[in-house]
Amino acid sequence: MEARKTRKVIFIIVGCISLLAALSIILLRYITGEEWDSRPVWSPDGSKIAYAQEVNGNFEIYVTNADGANQSKLTDDSANDIYPAWSPDGSKIAFVSDREGNWEICVVNSDGSHETNISNNPGDDFLQSTSWFPNGSKIAFWSDRGDGFEIYAMSADGSDLVRLTKSPGADFFASSSPNGSQIAFTSSRDGFANQEVYLMNADGSDQINLTKAVGNDYGPFWAPDGSRIAFVSDRDGNAEIYVMNPDGANQINIANSPGEDLSPAWSPDGSKIAWQSYRNKNWEIYVKNADGSNPLNLTNNPADDMLPAWSPDGSRIAFKSDRDRGSEIYVMDSDGSNQIGL
Repeated sequence: MEARKTRKVIFIIVGCISLLAALSIILLRYITGEEWDSRPVWSPDGSKIAYAQEVNGNFEIYVTNADGANQSKLTDDSANDIYPAWSPDGSKIAFVSDREGNWEICVVNSDGSHETNISNNPGDDFLQSTSWFPNGSKIAFWSDRGDGFEIYAMSADGSDLVRLTKSPGADFFASSSPNGSQIAFTSSRDGFANQEVYLMNADGSDQINLTKAVGNDYGPFWAPDGSRIAFVSDRDGNAEIYVMNPDGANQINIANSPGEDLSPAWSPDGSKIAWQSYRNKNWEIYVKNADGSNPLNLTNNPADDMLPAWSPDGSRIAFKSDRDRGSEIYVMDSDGSNQIGL
């Protein structure tokens, strides 16, 4: 994957006011490193894992027990259903679907019942696993339904829609803080080739630029206690994992590698960060302490291992791997041992 070249192309695309659905999904796939079968997502109680997988030419949402037993298909249609996100109480899963001819946000009960299109708009709407507000009442998302990609919020049933941003660039990758009071997001309002991480209150007020760096900063993810934000930046010439305080202070490069580093994931106690790194001609899952010390290659496999996701108790990490000549979900202990395909 020529990740660096692809990101530069996408940063130009993001700045365009009129975007096709195909370009919208390319944005998600290549800036974050996520493919349509995307990062596996643990249920809040740690008993199940949701993921998207291609079967018979289209992607569907699946749920399996954490040991791989009782795999069930939650969606079943001819469209693509991708990017699952559990509600905080584990009763529902939001996801993105193109079944209406554009990308919409849908919600389904965790047993597959009562599937509903909650965004229901001709534009393209996207979310990520951190888009739910912590009390489960609202979902933050980004949409091009207006005059470009902007951040919106709506109730979990699709009602009470509020537009939170209105900028000359594009605003996307909305991530709710652990206490629900703020939203971190990526914006191109300072230049199409200069993405920055911004912060705002949950009602859209007090929007501030946190990163203020030359280069592209994107994909913010909150530490579980809300004390820090991890993000990706190419300010040093390649994509690296950075950590900063919520006010933008103390921006630290914790990856420090000549390769590409993407998809940061905090451990539940906030002491470690796992991510995918392309430093030895393939993608591997690495972990470090949140201060950048004690690096460890967890997967150490010639295949591509990507998109780490910690279990809620911090004992295991789920990830995507192509080591079996196809995109599969694996689980390993947090020290890299006991790697098992689901």
